[in-house]
Amino acid sequence: MQAIETVLFDFGGTLDSDGVAWKERFHALYRTEGLNLSADAFAPAFYAADDALVGALGPTTGLEETVDTLTTNLEAELARRGGTGHAEIDSARRQRVASRFLSDMSFAFARNRPVLDALSQRYRLGVVSNFYGNLEGACESSGLAPLFGAMADSQRVGAEKPDPAIFHAALSALHAAPETAVMVGDSLRRDYEGARRSGLSFIWIAPKDVQAAERSVARDGSILGTVSELPDLLDILT
Repeated sequence: MQAIETVLFDFGGTLDSDGVAWKERFHALYRTEGLNLSADAFAPAFYAADDALVGALGPTTGLEETVDTLTTNLEAELARRGGTGHAEIDSARRQRVASRFLSDMSFAFARNRPVLDALSQRYRLGVVSNFYGNLEGACESSGLAPLFGAMADSQRVGAEKPDPAIFHAALSALHAAPETAVMVGDSLRRDYEGARRSGLSFIWIAPKDVQAAERSVARDGSILGTVSELPDLLDILT
């Protein structure tokens, strides 16, 4: 491995959490609200609500409006599919879920910002995300945007992870080479596979139980539980 000069990050599930994707986090919040739907039954409603946001938000739209719109879509999908137990949208529940989701994100950003700030003194940093077209707005509202030299949004780039094109878009903007770059992400299917196909090293952020179940898949990458562990690992790698 050549010395690392560039670190690329996934956004949702990585910078705003400890390796848990939005779908799983929303499902857990709805379960605490009494929604009796399995993860498999919840997934189609979430994906429909999520897909409806792609290209529908302005590029400067922040996280609060993004989450608000997503939960509004999700409540409509759950009501349509019978997941609420009645045909009406539960606006009060939607507001509670959105508020808790945003609060959890804010906690993660506050914890990760000092780490990212330190890393930005040593490496080129960028974000590569399958997002809605407003990744820059999301990063601005999180307070992290000044730390990143590139923000590659799938909707804006026209390619989704694991397509190498979106990784190369970020690398090009940073004037970086894949041989000296590492991708940090929570998804083996999108982040790990995309990094592998693009010639980048990979660091996996995942909860301990997921690490144990999926370790063999990412056997040629490093594994961490949180972004806050990155500086020590990069010291070893470089």
